[in-house]
Amino acid sequence: MSTAVDDDLWSAIGDPTRRRLLDLLLSQGAATATSLSEHLPVTRQAVAKHLAVLDRAGLVHARTTGREKQFRVDETQLARAVAQLTDVGNAWDARLRRIKRIAETIERNR
Repeated sequence: MSTAVDDDLWSAIGDPTRRRLLDLLLSQGAATATSLSEHLPVTRQAVAKHLAVLDRAGLVHARTTGREKQFRVDETQLARAVAQLTDVGNAWDARLRRIKRIAETIERNR
């Protein structure tokens, strides 16, 4: 797992519009930029750019059908993101528990 890939992944997920696109794709299965733009306060061109970022991060993949591109979530990459988020959450929980123990020790020694 390289840092650059992880940075791309989290940068892609960090944008609220892209998270909304992922939600829409997860609920619809597959969709075009045009159909997705109907659910968002941005243009079809903006949706296409957001989808390109998600595609570069491996979170979505496009399949051309005729003149349209159908986008679908890559569930393996999304599961990888969830696993990383869980790991980060667990690490922070451990840090916060240590800080709490230190604070309690300081308070007891006063």
